[in-house]
Amino acid sequence: MRLITPPIDLGYARRRITQFIADKVRESGLGGVVVGLSGGLDSSVTAALAVEALGRNRVHGLIMPDSRVTPEEDVRDALDLARRLGMRHEVVEISGVYDAFKEAMPFFREDHYVANGNVRARIRMIILYYYANINGLMVCGTGDKSEILLGYYTKYGDGGVDILPIGDLYKTQVRLMARHLGLPRRIYEKPSSPRLWAGQTAEGELGISYEVIDTVLYLYFDRGMDIDRIVEETGISRDVVKGVLTRVYRNEHKRNTPPIPKISGISVSTDWKMPWRMDEGAL
Repeated sequence: MRLITPPIDLGYARRRITQFIADKVRESGLGGVVVGLSGGLDSSVTAALAVEALGRNRVHGLIMPDSRVTPEEDVRDALDLARRLGMRHEVVEISGVYDAFKEAMPFFREDHYVANGNVRARIRMIILYYYANINGLMVCGTGDKSEILLGYYTKYGDGGVDILPIGDLYKTQVRLMARHLGLPRRIYEKPSSPRLWAGQTAEGELGISYEVIDTVLYLYFDRGMDIDRIVEETGISRDVVKGVLTRVYRNEHKRNTPPIPKISGISVSTDWKMPWRMDEGAL
């Protein structure tokens, strides 16, 4: 099997992302960003780039464990990173919120771990937006290109954000960026996991490594190869290639705004465009 790490100019990507963050915050008129810190790869890279873009005083981190499913080492790694970057940070234990949600619903099902895990992701989104609202900040998302394409995130959970600075970096490229930024080895070598239930890992749930996933995604989307060519070039089985791409297309709804039936001449869902550019101060 021949695996391919998508090529990247790390220096250019670093400059492009930090400029993007600075530009989007300036355009918003807000004071900075808040990032959900998990102690994992993506959030650590995002936070480091945000601090580089805005300065440590304009980047806030929220660490939001559920002590029943979040490993203690993840909380330690998140705290260590926040201190290392010199950014403001808070720890919010979400188990009480989760329990209140559970108690409020007569139809709660203890055995539905995916739905219950998604509750945790959506609780974190609510907390991030509350914090952003009261402090005049943007919610800075931490999703990468591999997760976005696969739909490996919670709709209106960790997918509910204002900007996605590393959204055009594949997971394997994010690991390279973490090394480039000088982040601790224990962070960039840690198995990725949303930590939505005990023992969850991304590769365990997906059933395939990110090295294989990124090879397929890169060759198909960036290089324009069809399935036959990918199988021939890499030796990855056809079933695996088709499985990765099926997940991409099955989860397309996560990447789109909710559909609206077209009734009027111009639907905001399918063909809306601003008919003019507002002059400065027109509103």
